[in-house]
Amino acid sequence: MKFDVLTLFPEMFVPVKSSILGRAEKNNLIEINLINYREFSTDPKRHVDDCPYGGGAGMVIKPEPVYDAYQSIAQKLDYKPKLIYLTPQGKTFTQTMAKELAKEEHLILLCGHYEGIDQRVLDEIVDEEISVGDYVLTGGELPAMILIDAISRSVEGVLDDESLVDESFNNNLLEYPQYTRPEVFRGVRVPEVLLSGHHANIEKWRREKSLEITKQKRPDLLN
Repeated sequence: MKFDVLTLFPEMFVPVKSSILGRAEKNNLIEINLINYREFSTDPKRHVDDCPYGGGAGMVIKPEPVYDAYQSIAQKLDYKPKLIYLTPQGKTFTQTMAKELAKEEHLILLCGHYEGIDQRVLDEIVDEEISVGDYVLTGGELPAMILIDAISRSVEGVLDDESLVDESFNNNLLEYPQYTRPEVFRGVRVPEVLLSGHHANIEKWRREKSLEITKQKRPDLLN
């Protein structure tokens, strides 16, 4: 899986070069390229924004540097990768979407900033718009990192298959509680069924707990 990220702040992406994703990239399971579209500005001072037509607060990112940054990727390919624009106006990101996007071989993630990006270049290059929630952030970098993390976990080999089986949102259920040593912590014992070695009973308990937690915390998932 290859990710190309069009951003004004590539230095923000240190977290996706660490831990599990860092190992996945080292093992050539994923590839994360950061393209600063400021470098494609023709302005002597590398400005990429300007005042909005019609007036209003803030600045708007101009179309040319974004388009030229995109072309620097696209013109080297004999196929068209899916380009996703991170925006509050997009479809809300879900685990199901993460799994579907993990089937792609190449994604380009476009991070906006300021008041947004000139609509003309969005109409020209964007295939899908995605939001990570009903709130507004200062830019698309954090949402892009969320997508990279969530999608990469479903790429074959990044995690072992067993780790993905009983996660939250599988089958519209939240995950059951997890326990480890010590057997007793501040007077509270690990549930006996988990110490029994009886796999059928353990699976039954986990299923019941998943249903119980989902009903309590996210009843909307059961609809």
